[in-house]
Amino acid sequence: MSSAQAEAAAPGHGPASAAAATGRRWLQALGLHRRELRAWALYDWANSAFATVIGAAVFPIFYANVAAVDLPANEATARYAFTASSALALIALLMPVLGAVADYLGAKKRLLGRFLALGAVATATMFFIGRGDWLFASLLFVLGNIGLSGANVFYNSLLPHIAREDEMDRVSSAGYALGYLGGGLLLAINLTGILFVDASGWADAEVATRLCFVSVALWWAGFSLPLFRSVPEPPRRLEKGEVTGLNPVRVGVKRLAETFHEIRGYRHAFLFLLAFLAYNDGIGTINGMAAAYGTEIGLAGSHLIGAILVVQFVGMPCTFLAGILAGRLGTKRTLYLALAVYVVISALAYFMSTALHFYALAILVGAVIGGSQALSRSLYASLIPRHKSAEFFSFLTVGSKFAGILGPAIFGWVSLLAGSSRLSILAIAAFFIVGMALLTRVDVPAGQRYAQQADRAFHAA
Repeated sequence: MSSAQAEAAAPGHGPASAAAATGRRWLQALGLHRRELRAWALYDWANSAFATVIGAAVFPIFYANVAAVDLPANEATARYAFTASSALALIALLMPVLGAVADYLGAKKRLLGRFLALGAVATATMFFIGRGDWLFASLLFVLGNIGLSGANVFYNSLLPHIAREDEMDRVSSAGYALGYLGGGLLLAINLTGILFVDASGWADAEVATRLCFVSVALWWAGFSLPLFRSVPEPPRRLEKGEVTGLNPVRVGVKRLAETFHEIRGYRHAFLFLLAFLAYNDGIGTINGMAAAYGTEIGLAGSHLIGAILVVQFVGMPCTFLAGILAGRLGTKRTLYLALAVYVVISALAYFMSTALHFYALAILVGAVIGGSQALSRSLYASLIPRHKSAEFFSFLTVGSKFAGILGPAIFGWVSLLAGSSRLSILAIAAFFIVGMALLTRVDVPAGQRYAQQADRAFHAA
């Protein structure tokens, strides 16, 4: 037997071993090379069912055509926008103290589970929304969004505890990419069911749409289980002067006041936060109002949902690509590129009139939406101290939700004043331009060094 044959026959060599090695390299490149990283990223697959089916595709159309069927088209769009703003306002009021409580109790996963349960139950209850029940629909939509956003605070705060600094862009991008794949897959299943029922006459298509809401609740809860099994709870960290057994809400309020004072000392994290608040408001408004806008200008529901499916399946590979691209160009430059594309999207949407236009814009959105959000999450995580991750991520959520009130509200008011939403979508470009201008002031390496020094000082103390 030759030396080459002996090497191939030896344990750990051969085609199977080579395939395994290739698989490991791919998982490493994608940021999914450890069990806890895969379990964490899978939660994006789980919760994106709500963001896609409820937030972007099926529910906005159901709200306009069923819950608000008795209202004029532009008034139904405006009420949906005001409902979204109300949800964001409530989230902004709740999250800061809860983030501090989670850090004090060491209860990020526990609180994630409770908000997940609230969101899933509210989503399943949407099955019972009747014609003209716009107020009931609005209430459930608000509760579902509180569940989604509340759980996301604690989910995002786990990232710096499971990924090294050089892994965070890839891991965060992997989560968003799986989210687009999972959300798109469930939406495709639901769309197929609705179209089959509508064509066969086997049942009412409205009932099939209601069953979509139940499927979202089950998908969200079921695919979240690996996170609770495989992602460790970060250790409890007590600040100076704290002991166990204190009232967690009182401690949370005290910590919140301290963190609010401290965050301005993290200059580059604070500047990034301001930039994110601006451009994320634009992203959220386009994502949340696209289906309602398309419905208003007369596009068929099947085209609206089909275009959102395009976003999901274009978004999956492009989000993975964004994580790889950030490693070569840098996170900030990759973000600049994505935000510039969003400015173009806002301008083109003003002229949109056909389903083909909507599909073309969906491709552009899919190319940048996941990458911009994933890189924002990982960049912010690298600029904050790990021992206060939930508190700092609650500020990100609170700030984005308060800012998020402005985008849908402006969209709604411009729509009412102009009698059309075309000017509303054009106005959203300003959010991306302001965000890019603020992003130029962020010195990423300096911010990362400051956060690392703060962590070392905390552990030394």
